[in-house]
Amino acid sequence: MTRFLRTFSAVTLAVLGIASAAHAADQEVRIGFAGPLTGPSGRIGKDLENGARLAIDDANRARPVIGGRAVTFTLVPEDDQSDPRTAVTVAQRLVDAGVVGVVGHWNTGTSIPASRIYRDAGIPEIAPASTGHQYTRQGYATAFRAMGHDDVGGSHTGRYAVQALKAGRIVVIDDRTSFGAGLADQFIKGVQAAGGHVLGRKYVNDKTTDFSAVLTSVKGKKADLVFFGGLDAQAAPIARRMKQLGIQATLLGAGGFVSQTFLKLAGADGEGVTALEPGLPIARMPGGKAFESAYRARFHTPIELHAPFAYDATRTLIAAMQAANSTEPAKYLPALKKVNYAGVTGRIAFDREGNLLDPAFTLYQVRNGAWVPVSTVGGARTAAR
Repeated sequence: MTRFLRTFSAVTLAVLGIASAAHAADQEVRIGFAGPLTGPSGRIGKDLENGARLAIDDANRARPVIGGRAVTFTLVPEDDQSDPRTAVTVAQRLVDAGVVGVVGHWNTGTSIPASRIYRDAGIPEIAPASTGHQYTRQGYATAFRAMGHDDVGGSHTGRYAVQALKAGRIVVIDDRTSFGAGLADQFIKGVQAAGGHVLGRKYVNDKTTDFSAVLTSVKGKKADLVFFGGLDAQAAPIARRMKQLGIQATLLGAGGFVSQTFLKLAGADGEGVTALEPGLPIARMPGGKAFESAYRARFHTPIELHAPFAYDATRTLIAAMQAANSTEPAKYLPALKKVNYAGVTGRIAFDREGNLLDPAFTLYQVRNGAWVPVSTVGGARTAAR
């Protein structure tokens, strides 16, 4: 019996030793995530993080091998609070943590300053939702985006305002951020290209909570359409105040409106609000239905806004590593530039600037308390996963 126990123990220790050695041989590959995880935009940031986590889980489930070694991907999240200065600090923390790629940041105002840190470190960054064209116009070889940019989106929205909504008296409000101001500029160009005219442009900032003064001015101009270059957390109170002041104009946006947050904050006053959003409706995305089902099963909440794009940004980084057979940024970056990944949202491939090729945009309108797709422009309609 004693001899049996000794033999059993020896075998057990040998097996444990083999398992331990195999585990030790696995390579941990860190992918950074940066977005607003607290504050007014915290829900959107968490939504993005959730999308990235699903991508990490799916990739690890396939037990990937890169460079002859089994790898385990790990997500390293950081909260940039949607603040440019904090974004720089966060970017440096991710670099110091040894990440080999970054999914983030959320808005253009944070992606631009953070992208300089990643460029200096040679680490690729795919922004899942930063739509300001200036982010990729910096000429950084490490900067990419997973959705269309505002030069295209703003132009589409401007034409829609004139040609579809027949707006003749248009007033523009922007929040003075890189995103809001840039989007307003492109919207105005789109209006003018379609033969329309903008009566005036008003300004707030991204911390404004009382829109009475600016909207009273809008009412005085008898506007039939108000375009807001800004995000859902401010668009909702603008919609409410417009109704309170008896302004009959349509509220129109482009990027950042179409969220559950807007619907909850605006309530019944959100009816009729229209917005263009980059990407296809979730039901028309090649992998949209399956992604939505997996998202709800894992997080027990509906998709807030851009989770599918964070998923695709993460999986695209991993696809480039697999194509290059390396997790070293300098070695897989050339593969990332040439990547052609069939994602949840559609085909992911980049132009010379790092912009998404052939991006789709969808116009939505609030009807009976829900965002309803109205029409889609651009993009590969039949992309398959």
